[in-house]
This record gives sequence, structure tokens and C-alpha cells, in this order.
Amino acid sequence: MNKNLFIAFEGIDGCGKSTQVKLLAERLAAAGHKVHITVEPTDRFIGALIRKIFRHELAADHRTIAGLFVADRLDHLLNEQNGLIRLMQEGHIIITDRYLFSSYAYQGAHMAIDWVIGANSLAAGLLSPDLNIFIDIPPEVGMRRINVSRSTTELYETIENLTAVRDNYLKAFEKLRASEKIFITDGNRPAEEIAGDIWEKISHL
Repeated sequence: MNKNLFIAFEGIDGCGKSTQVKLLAERLAAAGHKVHITVEPTDRFIGALIRKIFRHELAADHRTIAGLFVADRLDHLLNEQNGLIRLMQEGHIIITDRYLFSSYAYQGAHMAIDWVIGANSLAAGLLSPDLNIFIDIPPEVGMRRINVSRSTTELYETIENLTAVRDNYLKAFEKLRASEKIFITDGNRPAEEIAGDIWEKISHL
């Protein structure tokens, strides 16, 4: 791998993204790469507002939430201190836990998915992943993992919503398969087995 890459992990809640982000970052770092892990929504001021809405501390219309994600993502990319574009220019491999397809899937469950895609077109034009990795699990498995690992659930974490979100992921992949690089892997397997498939795909880049 002779270029720094931008890798986005996607999937419904409970799919195991965080584990796979960590495993991939460790393997890339061991191979001598500079690796930066990030997540959306971010921990900056707009992302913090989104997280308050997710925790039911604030109320907001789904259209407002979609707009906040657009703003948070642009700040994530363009921030002069630690924006992703700057980090890419400095030679980091970027691994993000959620990016564009999360908006298409989650916000698209509550409004027209084409509107969400259009609203995020500026971000997509600024930085598009070298690979979108979708860890696919049944919504029932996602909810079971959430209930085991946490005592409370956040906005969007219902079986009905996760079912709609998974359907939207697949719909968005079909819509954008000509312009986006997408790798779908079965997340209902041991973490090490999933990580092996992901590493094989990444190494070919």
C-alpha cells in the first residue's frame, strides 16, 4: 500500500464496526502506516449537539438532524486544525466509523433518500472513501447486541428503525454503485474472521 487511504466503516447499530475499526488500525500501524481513527458524529460542537439529540436530551425534527449531519461532516472535512483533508495531505490513513452512507441510511429512513444524497453532495465531492466497508447483520442481531451491552437505547435504536436503515443501506448501495467502492461482509461471524476478509480487501488497494 503506497498511498494513504480513506476507509469508511458502515452498518446498523450493533454490527461490530468499532471492533473492526480497531483491528484494522492496529494492523495498519504495525505495518508502519500513520493511522488516524475518527467517528461521525464528531466530538466537536455540532457533533456534540447531535449526540445530545440521540441521548434524548434535546428534541429535533429528522430534517434538522439531517442538516446537522451535513454541517458536522463539512467541519469534519474542512477544519483547519484536524480536518480529514488536512490529515490526508499529511500522509495519514483515515479510518472513520460512519460517513456518507450512514446519513443516506439513517436519515433516509425518515425523508427522501435522494434529498439526503443531494444534501451531502459537497462532502462527497470533497472526499470520497477509497472503500466503504459494510458489516451486514440482521436487525434482530443488532438489537440483541445493543440490549446486552447497554442499559439504555438511543434515537434510531429500535427493531423497526434498524430494519428500515438496513434496507436503505442496500438501496443506497444500488443507487451509487457506479461511483462508490463498496465491500459488503457478513458480520454474523467471529471478529477475527471478519477482520481477515477486510484485510485481504484493503491489501489489494
